[in-house]
Amino acid sequence: MKKYNFNPGPSTLPDITIEETAKAIKDIYGTGLSLLEISHRSKEFESILAESVSLFKELLNIPEGYSVIFLGGGASMQFCMVPFNLMNKKAAYINTGTWASKALKEAKAFGEVVEVASSKDANYSFIPKDYTVPADADYFHITTNNTIFGTQWHTDPDINVPLVADASSDILSRPMDVSKYALIYGGAQKNLGPAGVTFVIIKDDILGKVSRHIPTMLNYKEHIDNGSMYNTPPVVPIFACLQTLKWLKGIGGVAAIEKINIKKADLLYNEIDRNKMFKGTAVKEDRSLMNVCFIMNPEYIALEKEFLDFVTAKGLVNLKGHRSVGGFRASIYNAMPIEGVQALVNAMQEFEKLKA
Repeated sequence: MKKYNFNPGPSTLPDITIEETAKAIKDIYGTGLSLLEISHRSKEFESILAESVSLFKELLNIPEGYSVIFLGGGASMQFCMVPFNLMNKKAAYINTGTWASKALKEAKAFGEVVEVASSKDANYSFIPKDYTVPADADYFHITTNNTIFGTQWHTDPDINVPLVADASSDILSRPMDVSKYALIYGGAQKNLGPAGVTFVIIKDDILGKVSRHIPTMLNYKEHIDNGSMYNTPPVVPIFACLQTLKWLKGIGGVAAIEKINIKKADLLYNEIDRNKMFKGTAVKEDRSLMNVCFIMNPEYIALEKEFLDFVTAKGLVNLKGHRSVGGFRASIYNAMPIEGVQALVNAMQEFEKLKA
């Protein structure tokens, strides 16, 4: 039985990423050595890292004056690295979900944090539109896609202070105007590769403006100056990321995958809106293209577990919603084929005929 993995992260990856990484774990580039054991200073890995940076810049059309680095620690490490490196006195955050809230909380250790808006009272079901960013803020932080609650920023905001984004769960899913951002970061395990590596895109001239001492391992400039190799980088995850970047370029790049992502999301949201058994949880204009959250309508709520068992038996796995929302969550990142989404829609229609 073909299985489709709707897990929110670590998530489904392109077949070619898994296949090429598995081959390299056996033998990397005919060296007779495993990818697991090569030196990060070897010419083989140096070429892997250089090509990864180059493709990242190409696919996102990253302008001159920006660096791309790969780090450990996950996106959660960036919750402290961002204010450590960028906050002098004050930063602004918009609270659109669990991860935005955690980033905001961490920043409070470094100075004044202004929460410019929040959708918490509505269980993070929308992206606030009415907010003002203080002109004297050192930066403004957003979370571009909210994996738990299924909302997403669909445009790059125009802000009068440096803009910082956690783009863990929608990086490379749509074109971004990187020039509007001072810093973009994210964990790889949604759209890029396996868990264990974090990407950071940094505008070089944003650094060096804080007076505090920054520990070496938390200093972006150290990692830039050392080409992501101040310490041993996560070799295997970076190799896997490279395979995904190659795959993405091969299918036409970010503009091409955006069209596919819109088609997948429309297919599923249209069924949710049509089917009498289900309803979406996010407001329509802010619905995520990556994480589709939906619940049973009240009269069918008793069938929630039965539906989950029904789809799981059909090979549609990891669809249970986060406890904060309940119901179901279909994570349809770049590597989820439209066939997987169609299989879910078919199952929803079949269950409706059986039970409604």
